[in-house]
Amino acid sequence: MKARYRQALVALGAAALLAVPLVVSDRYVLKVLTFVGVNSIIVVGLALLFGFAGQVSLGHAAFFGIGAYASAYLAGTLRMPWPASLAGAVAVAALAGWAVAMPSLRLKGHYLAMATLGFNEIMSVVFIEAKAVTGGIDGMGNVPFPSLGALELRTPATLYLLVWGVALLVIAAAANVVRRKPGRAMRALHATEPGAAASGVNVAAVKVQTFALSAALAGLAGALYAHTVGFISPSTFGLDLSILLMASVVLGGRESLAGPLAAMAVFTLLPYAGALVPGVSRVAAETIQDWVPDLVGLTVVVVLIVKSRRGGLTRPSGTTTDAGDVR
Repeated sequence: MKARYRQALVALGAAALLAVPLVVSDRYVLKVLTFVGVNSIIVVGLALLFGFAGQVSLGHAAFFGIGAYASAYLAGTLRMPWPASLAGAVAVAALAGWAVAMPSLRLKGHYLAMATLGFNEIMSVVFIEAKAVTGGIDGMGNVPFPSLGALELRTPATLYLLVWGVALLVIAAAANVVRRKPGRAMRALHATEPGAAASGVNVAAVKVQTFALSAALAGLAGALYAHTVGFISPSTFGLDLSILLMASVVLGGRESLAGPLAAMAVFTLLPYAGALVPGVSRVAAETIQDWVPDLVGLTVVVVLIVKSRRGGLTRPSGTTTDAGDVR
């Protein structure tokens, strides 16, 4: 009965999200809410990787950028159909995730975080220097709108429905994954690798597959972002975004999809508080916008301190932490 009640609430929430264009006509508000949908797809992948499998990544902005540039190049420069460019972007991002995961199999905690951080910085340079593909520091413009045959999605309402339709499918699929055998293997890996291996979990395979899946979802989000906004540049895919995404998962809690999604929605909407919340003065809105990175960082520090005092960062066995610390 409790499960049915929860499922009804989830279905009601999904229906409410898809009904937003019926009651909101403001183009700017719809665009902002579309960004929340895009970030939801990335955070779901990162929650699987970090929140369930315990693998730290500070490089998901790079996978986001890889998907965006790949789809924009395939559809805009090579004139491939949008569905094919979308699939190509997901495949390229997954391949990049697999390539990063393979040499990182022996890394944990801080060392894995540093490796993915380095990957993010390397890709930031690649996005700037690969001018023939990315447009360099000036970025890529005129990215075509998503289209299915003769049907082109170019209005804020249709783009919102596309992004949130995909996001809800991703969330539903991820929720199904964590309830089944792959999810149990991820939890076992997060708890203790020797224990997971003793239970018959192929630790290396789970690590690589989860990393590739998480990167593929970031690439999918990037492809949707590129075709929704129409312009992409290297500044969008920097370290700030990776930290924001990781902060969302840390604050959202371990082995949870709803928590990271809620935290990410708050962080994504904060810079737009002046436009979304009636009565917020221009000075207050600009102050919030300027201080968003500091607010995110401060919130993470406070939450981690509170969790550590409650014993939430250290498991009884002392083998792992909620923050993915060294074992």
